[in-house]
Amino acid sequence: MSTENALLTILVDRIKSDTLVLPTLPEVALKVRSCADDPDITLHTMAEVIATDPALAARMIKVANSALLSRSVKVTTVNQAVTRIGLRQIKNIATAMAMEQLFVSQNDVIKGYMDKAWQKTINVACHAMVLVQQFREQQRHDTINTETITLAALTYNIGILPILTEAEKHPEVFANPSFLAHAIQKLAGRIGAAILTAWDFSEEFVQVAKSWSDPSYRPEDIEFVDFIRMGAILEGILQVSDKAAALQVYVDKGIIPALALFAEDDYQNLVKDTHGVFS
Repeated sequence: MSTENALLTILVDRIKSDTLVLPTLPEVALKVRSCADDPDITLHTMAEVIATDPALAARMIKVANSALLSRSVKVTTVNQAVTRIGLRQIKNIATAMAMEQLFVSQNDVIKGYMDKAWQKTINVACHAMVLVQQFREQQRHDTINTETITLAALTYNIGILPILTEAEKHPEVFANPSFLAHAIQKLAGRIGAAILTAWDFSEEFVQVAKSWSDPSYRPEDIEFVDFIRMGAILEGILQVSDKAAALQVYVDKGIIPALALFAEDDYQNLVKDTHGVFS
């Protein structure tokens, strides 16, 4: 059996036996989620929790000042940021911003793969976030919201982490990038769903991770997976034979007005501005 097939067998066996080592949420994300679930939490206390992580605090201020919230007056403190964003949104956005801490490795080769994976994830997330914002402006859709798509878009491909971690024990497989791509395509959805289930995320997040790359999953209703798929198609992460035809599905579904949207300066500028939140 080749090394590649052996690794694939190991991963499948560990998924089936529930022995695959799954990543854990960063500590600050756990604290924020716990506090957000406390009915007695105050904005000031939440700001204090976020302020314990300087990187997260800076990101939250960027979110509060971003085009996504469409405010002209800039905030400069975590307290102001938390007040503007609101407790309802803080839980998902703070968790999303902590995701980057998982894409790290002491191995230079693995680090390269993880850095690339995180950048691709951000690119997809930026498209998805802007598309949701524009959709909400047009449709006033209450169940599709920006704070949820932010977290869904930054966790949709979380299943690649255990694959790369396991592959680190077999460095020779990295000489064959096509194998890694095959392993990720075959298993990342199942693993990602397992991770988000272990993290006690709701079914809507689990469903996104499980089905975003599955062509047989074609929901009739508008779901978060639609926006992530559009981002993945635009970024070339979701491979399709005809990009225009694949995106036309979302015009026909009433999510976007026309394919010309993606070439508009306003759209491109919004995506660029959103990307700045993650830098």
